[in-house]
Amino acid sequence: MAVERDQPYRNGNFRVDLGAGESESLRSQFSVVVLPEASIEAIEYRTGGDRSNEPHKLPGRIRYRDVVLRRGLIGSLDLYRWWSQVRDGDVVGARRTVTMQLLNEDHSEVVMTWRLVHAWPTKYASPTLDATGQDVAMEELVLAYERLEIE
Repeated sequence: MAVERDQPYRNGNFRVDLGAGESESLRSQFSVVVLPEASIEAIEYRTGGDRSNEPHKLPGRIRYRDVVLRRGLIGSLDLYRWWSQVRDGDVVGARRTVTMQLLNEDHSEVVMTWRLVHAWPTKYASPTLDATGQDVAMEELVLAYERLEIE
């Protein structure tokens, strides 16, 4: 459940559970999480007998933008294997509930939770390798999902 306070929370204290109950595992530690964006389409409607030429607006389809997860490459194949499960045709078996939790500054309390229902990977990106670079090798996973729940 969301914990309200006067000062905004910092965005650097969070954990992710990819549906396996392993939010404390090294495989669940991400550097960047681009949280979901949700919108509702507006449908314009007007009957021929309306006295005004202005349409009524009704709520239409809900759209969710994909979530992006990035982490330093640690040699684990778990993200690739999950993506590969979808590639190989097991979309139903690949669907998971993914949870992202914002923590307070001392990591003692969850202050907000985002839950992606029926999430599955749509994209896996390997890191760019550069012999002259000094950056961390990062991998990326993009998730589609059917429903967003926030608490």
